Amino acid sequence: MRILVTGGAGFLGSHLCDRLLKDGHEVVCIDNFFTGRKQNIAHLFENPNFEFVRHDVVDPFKFEVDQIYNLACPASPPHYQFNPIKTVKTSVMGAINCLGLAKRVKARVFQASTSEVYGDPAVHPQPESYWGNVNPIGKRSCYDEGKRCAETLFFDYHRENHVDIRVIRIFNTYGPRMHEADGRVVSNFIVQALRGEDITIYGDGQQTRSFCYVDDLIEGFVRFMGQTEIVGPMNLGNPGEFTMLQLAELTLKLVGGKSKIVHKPLPADDPKQRRPDITLARRVLKWEPRVPLEEGLQRTIAYFRGRV
Repeated sequence: MRILVTGGAGFLGSHLCDRLLKDGHEVVCIDNFFTGRKQNIAHLFENPNFEFVRHDVVDPFKFEVDQIYNLACPASPPHYQFNPIKTVKTSVMGAINCLGLAKRVKARVFQASTSEVYGDPAVHPQPESYWGNVNPIGKRSCYDEGKRCAETLFFDYHRENHVDIRVIRIFNTYGPRMHEADGRVVSNFIVQALRGEDITIYGDGQQTRSFCYVDDLIEGFVRFMGQTEIVGPMNLGNPGEFTMLQLAELTLKLVGGKSKIVHKPLPADDPKQRRPDITLARRVLKWEPRVPLEEGLQRTIAYFRGRV
């Protein structure tokens, strides 16, 4: 197939391009390099089945493709809060442009949504049926509500125009090609430990996250796009739950050095718990994460050692 990947030079997008090319597809990658990086896809430029176009998904685009993966959006708090209006535009107008193209060329279209649609959840773990607990006017709202609106658009295009959609809600994912300055906890802890700096934990460190290694997530993407039983939404993530303190201690153990753990105040609207219910993914995709946290962290640390 000929497949379009928006945000294809980003952390997840570049790994997806790798996988699709490995599976024998032609890939058109578009990215504006706001958070994506040319170095993430430089190894693909000589591949005759890979095409890169520098483009912002806020502006319309036309390609003749069989499938579309919409991954374009800054996904870490410092990046999406840098220009919150632009973040909303990227989620909403990017979704409209992807859906319009999918409608025209009759392509199956994938939306990379997020566990942030659940906000600071009052239900734990979070099933797809949970509507969430989101602050619509906070500093994180540009991302949370932008992604929620994108889901709305996807389902309205599906109901009204019979567009063939797939919607995935991604929980915390990590691995090589994460941006070292993205402000996410795994990259923060690794970079601080490698530099010998204090490891910063916000709050008491008892807030939890689940961490899914990137290869596992991409496998879930491809399986989800290949099935025809459901359109979503579907949670993808690791149901294993770790506190921030546990993650910091494990990172210190694997990196070594003399960094200390220090505590700072918890940011506004920071979720206290986040763990996916992946019952649906297990049933429909026969999917669950395979890479243990310690093994995935070792691979990620090895990547960052050459960059920090």
